[in-house]
Amino acid sequence: MFSLILTTVGLCLFETVSSVDNAIINAEVLATMKPKAQRWFLIWGLFIAVFLVRGLLPWMIVWFATPGLGPIEALTATFSSDPAVIEAVEKSAPMLLMGGGIFLIFLFFHWLFIEPKNYGLVGEKFFHAQGVWFFAVVSIILATVVWYALKINPLMAFGAVVGSTAFFITHGFKENAEAQEKQLLGSGLSDISKILYLEVIDATFSIDGVLGAFAFTLSVPIILLGNGLGAFVVRQITIGNITRIKKYLYLKNGAMYSILFLGMIMLADSFGHHVPQWVSPVTTIGVIGYFFLKSRWHPEFRR
Repeated sequence: MFSLILTTVGLCLFETVSSVDNAIINAEVLATMKPKAQRWFLIWGLFIAVFLVRGLLPWMIVWFATPGLGPIEALTATFSSDPAVIEAVEKSAPMLLMGGGIFLIFLFFHWLFIEPKNYGLVGEKFFHAQGVWFFAVVSIILATVVWYALKINPLMAFGAVVGSTAFFITHGFKENAEAQEKQLLGSGLSDISKILYLEVIDATFSIDGVLGAFAFTLSVPIILLGNGLGAFVVRQITIGNITRIKKYLYLKNGAMYSILFLGMIMLADSFGHHVPQWVSPVTTIGVIGYFFLKSRWHPEFRR
């Protein structure tokens, strides 16, 4: 029970902090919409975000990664006592963890080298100035991981390639979203168009949280619970004081460093180095907690 609670708390916290950018975009677009449309998005949009995205996506990933399981078995696989189900999950886990780990590590290095940021640790400014090296670094990481994965299991190497592909696809959607946001804020588009836009954006941003969740557990129901609570918190942030949230200058740093550690944990697990289940939530809580306090100590927070 303690492990379940710790995992759920870690998932909720990770989903919340990694979705702060999403909450800010939502708040800025919602401010241009009528109250009725705002209520519709905040109520029904939450249902879509939790059950259709953060629930359906991890279930589909487990199902596709483990073709020997049926849809119900994929949902309840980690609670099953059937030896055949357990064996199927154990065989597919390295490929799944490899793909998720590569995705998260690419995500971290993109933030470190390219994205604008508040410098929270020594060295971040230096790496940010070397942005041209991002593609070289991730290419070398991918080639190295694939080389060693091929010696163990070709499916692990395929998982690494899928993870890198997923990163570049979602990165393209996010870049387009940022460009579209600026147009939406000054456009005369209908509220329905803006709601559809926000749902697409929410789905794109949720992929980070869903893939990161597999570092905590392979149990779809627990992922749904933890990520669902996180999505609810994000909605509360959206309708709350978004200006205050922006004062936490280093929350994004905390999210990205936790993403790096989760990606490394997933890669280690995929190569057969067992990492205790408590490591992911404890690391996430510790890293995000440090940057949360660092944000509160910053003079900007007191203004």
